[in-house]
Amino acid sequence: MEVAVVNISGKKTSKKVKLDDAIYGIEPNDHAIYLDCKQHLANSRQGTHKTKERAEVARTTKKAFRQKGTGGARRGSMKSPLVKGGGRVFGPKPRDYSFKLNKKLKKLARKSALTYKAKAESITVLEDFKFEAPKTKNYLELLTNLELSGKKTLLVLAGTDSNIYKSSRNLKGTKVVSAAELSTYDVLDANNLLLVESSIKEIEKILNN
Repeated sequence: MEVAVVNISGKKTSKKVKLDDAIYGIEPNDHAIYLDCKQHLANSRQGTHKTKERAEVARTTKKAFRQKGTGGARRGSMKSPLVKGGGRVFGPKPRDYSFKLNKKLKKLARKSALTYKAKAESITVLEDFKFEAPKTKNYLELLTNLELSGKKTLLVLAGTDSNIYKSSRNLKGTKVVSAAELSTYDVLDANNLLLVESSIKEIEKILNN
């Protein structure tokens, strides 16, 4: 699959890039995508939820009323879950939601997500570029030139670039990652995928090994 390379002014250049069919033209595996996205969301959960149980509630253990003759249940403590303000039965406790997946499955999921983007013609290949200073105005101008302002975009760089990253972080719906950080969830969450020329080789190196 060949894609025309566009410059940051939004104009097509004379260059074309071939996207590897082993990454952008496979038979998508929806279950692999589901598992990888599930892991991404699970691993991002803090899991710090907590409620107080009977032993942790600070209430009196003085016997509330006499043992017999009230017509009610015997109660020796106001910490009981049956009393308002008492402890909670089987409440949530801090836990780790993360789980592991095989590397091959995660690679298959990323390839499947990239294939879906390629089929939808939602991939734009940009010439390699740099910003001299971190300015939101520059990144906004880039999106305007590509007619992507107001849309969710994911820009994939070959490596880290603090100027480009800082220029994008104040804009809603934009995300900048390196090829090594590319995840299935981020690819599917974006309406349009922006790949710089140098990042394509990095993605192929990571997913074809």
